[in-house]
Amino acid sequence: MNSDKVLDAKGLACPMPIVRTKKALTELESGQILEIHATDKGAKNDLAAWTKSGGHELVSDTEEDGVLKFWIKKG
Repeated sequence: MNSDKVLDAKGLACPMPIVRTKKALTELESGQILEIHATDKGAKNDLAAWTKSGGHELVSDTEEDGVLKFWIKKG
């Protein structure tokens, strides 16, 4: 999937992936896609809930070799 920006949040523990995601989204225009790479297993539930509450869309998420990848469309 194409993304407008990639955020490397690997090795960060909660709540840092969310904090970094929030900051990265401020740099994007509405409708653009942010790709996030994280290793914190809690990030899956945290990002899904945060994305919904923030008016954004979790387009897709996968896991590859222990790295969680998320694609969030800015609302």
